[in-house]
Order: sequence, then C-alpha cells, then structure tokens
Amino acid sequence: MNLRDIKKDIEYLLGEFIDDCSLFLAFNPDESRDEEIAKLIDEAVDLYNELKDKVNAKVEGNKKTYYNGIRKELSEGLDSLCEKLSAAISAK
Repeated sequence: MNLRDIKKDIEYLLGEFIDDCSLFLAFNPDESRDEEIAKLIDEAVDLYNELKDKVNAKVEGNKKTYYNGIRKELSEGLDSLCEKLSAAISAK
C-alpha cells in the first residue's frame, strides 16, 4: 500500500459513513435522534481531519510502521463510529 491509497481510504470510508448518517436522517426524521446523529457526523469529521493531518505530517523513522498505525486507527475509529450509529438507530 502506498500513501495515496491510505489517503483515498480515509476519504472514502469516512465519507461513506457521513453519507450513511445523512441518509438515515433524511429518511427517518426524528428530532430525538437528530442531535445524536449530528454529533456522530462531527466525530467522523474530527477523525477525518486528525488522520489527514497525520498522513500529511513529515515522518521520522520507520514509515511503514507509522502508516500501518494510521490504518489501524482508521479501522478502530470507524468501527467505533459504526457501533455508535447502530446503537443510536436501534434506540427509541
């Protein structure tokens, strides 16, 4: 994997999560969940900005380990966001 692929993965995966949240809000208008879903979108944007900053930072040392850490952070962060979205959707 190269740096370009990591950037594309961050862009695509977090963008799809935000799209999923937006679609849920559009098709299921419920003011009690709107604020919670909006907070999840904000968390996704924060994760996106954080990861893009890390990817664009100058790396000292082992680049492969550094970028694998970013991939792991992306995966864990996205899993956490998906679990929160699932809980918000199923809660009434």
